[in-house]
Amino acid sequence: MIFQETRDYLKKIGMPEGDLWDLPSSTLRFPDGAAFRIEVPTINSADAVAALLDQATKNNIVINRVTETYGMFRHTREEIKQYCKLCHDYGAELLLSTGPRATYDTGATVLSEQGVRISYRLRGMEQMVRAVEDIKRGYDLGVRGFLIYDEGMLWLVGKMRAEGALPKDIIFKTSAHLGQCNPCSLKLLEDLGADSINPVRDLQLPMIAALRAVIKTPLDVHTDNPPGSGGFIRTYEAPEIVRLAAPVHCKTGNSVVAAHGQITSASDGKKMADQASIIVEMLNTYYPDLKQSQKGSSDLHLPQV
Repeated sequence: MIFQETRDYLKKIGMPEGDLWDLPSSTLRFPDGAAFRIEVPTINSADAVAALLDQATKNNIVINRVTETYGMFRHTREEIKQYCKLCHDYGAELLLSTGPRATYDTGATVLSEQGVRISYRLRGMEQMVRAVEDIKRGYDLGVRGFLIYDEGMLWLVGKMRAEGALPKDIIFKTSAHLGQCNPCSLKLLEDLGADSINPVRDLQLPMIAALRAVIKTPLDVHTDNPPGSGGFIRTYEAPEIVRLAAPVHCKTGNSVVAAHGQITSASDGKKMADQASIIVEMLNTYYPDLKQSQKGSSDLHLPQV
């Protein structure tokens, strides 16, 4: 095999020597023994949450996690409380997105051709301080899960949680917008304190397998996606994704909207539940032995009301 000296060193430090083309099954599981959970992102209004969970009940499927991506600081206190009550009563985790992010800042770089390199990261120390305040505001309103878009912020809030400056009962999920897409990068995020890691959306199965070979943290893998970030729909790959990546959140539903970060309606929420039901169908059909967590599983970080 070419590049053997480098591959030998990677193996020595616990990294895979390359992508895992043999596609090994993961033996890791969530604490409740489940291989997968269903996460629906881009649920950007309380009306969308209500419709999503109602339609999921009608479809006889379970939504384990709801993720908002519009920006927590753009929601009123009352709407955040609605988010918390809906998810708490249903038994689903809730993650709200922290900010203010670069797209809402006064800097122009993010709007330029070079802007993709900034993504949703935070500009300057004042924005870092404000992002921590965003978490404190959300926590006081009942939120226990937060979506992180900046590696430096993850380092900071992970340290604050470890030292008691932030509560111990919160979780941090990293966004696909960070652009992390290889085992070395994911190992770094795990070491920084991420409780759930979302790699970029278009990784092939051998690449996903290599990620799982390095970390124990749950992965969040898109099984479908809006046109604004590729538009691919991996319905028939979903069972293999779970087999390789468990424990994994199958991120599904937002292919029904145009892009991430937009306000979503009750109608969108209903369609997202229908898309999620297709993914659940595929998983139950092809790998019925790979189980899903149920509503309100004991290790889920439910919002407080």
